[in-house]
Amino acid sequence: MNILIENADSLEYLTGDSTWTKLVTAGKHFSRTGTAFDAAKKAAIGKFNIVGYITETKQFINLNHGRGRGLHEAHPA
Repeated sequence: MNILIENADSLEYLTGDSTWTKLVTAGKHFSRTGTAFDAAKKAAIGKFNIVGYITETKQFINLNHGRGRGLHEAHPA
């Protein structure tokens, strides 16, 4: 299983050079969920998901979610 950081708003994956891609195969793979979560918390991103991608079946598993150091969205009162 490949562990990736997904932008929850754009559904793009963080790459090794800190850009975003729609191609799951081009996303940066992390060895552990905790490592991916720590990296996502430090990234300039709002809401994120840590996802597992099973290459053989092309299935996704949501492993965790959170918010990075990007700007928070404004919500009406």
